[in-house]
Amino acid sequence: MKATNQTMQQKAATSSSVALLVMTCAAFFAQGYAHSSLVIDGDAATTLKNIHASQSLFRLEVLGWLIIVIMDLVVSWGFYVFLKPIHPSYALLAGWLRLLYTAILAIAISHLVIANGMIQGPVSGVAQQVMGSITAFEAIWSLGLIIFGLHLITVGFIAMNTRKIPKVLSILLVLAGFSYFIIHFMYGFIPQIERFTGILELILMAPMVIGELGFGVWLLVKGRKWTP
Repeated sequence: MKATNQTMQQKAATSSSVALLVMTCAAFFAQGYAHSSLVIDGDAATTLKNIHASQSLFRLEVLGWLIIVIMDLVVSWGFYVFLKPIHPSYALLAGWLRLLYTAILAIAISHLVIANGMIQGPVSGVAQQVMGSITAFEAIWSLGLIIFGLHLITVGFIAMNTRKIPKVLSILLVLAGFSYFIIHFMYGFIPQIERFTGILELILMAPMVIGELGFGVWLLVKGRKWTP
């Protein structure tokens, strides 16, 4: 039984690390390139013009987000299986938090699918509706990232309960989680200071990216050789 559990942990480490790397690439494309290239904040007409001129890029963005949802499901399972022997209760909590975040993300993506349907017909007079769907996607996803932050904090605290996971990774995971939580809580509930929140997000961007990605690389290099 112990050998079977060890094998499952190693498979979970490999699966979740590969999923994280695929997800990172998909996110860089979907959000970092496609979304930022097509969507102009506060300018519905230009946004519609960009999307209508690059419909294939917009569809690829939606596909990228769908890939992220699938990879998130893999990570939810992988993290739970890998972390369960360290702290079963917190591992289950972390898994459910990630699943909840993934469900919220899927709801957000549905608004991009709606926007894509709008641009298939006559585009006259639909700029505000398309922009409304895109804004809804961004707002719902941002709320989901508050839950995602709680997930990373939980994973970081679990990691602190074993000497086999480097403490620096545990600290980075907790820092990343607090960063996601604080930033997106401020975006969602204190919109009056959005400019300050944007500056703070730029400052905290490094730990937000490095925390989970660093843990993913560690899982691929060391975690797949895990021996309880």
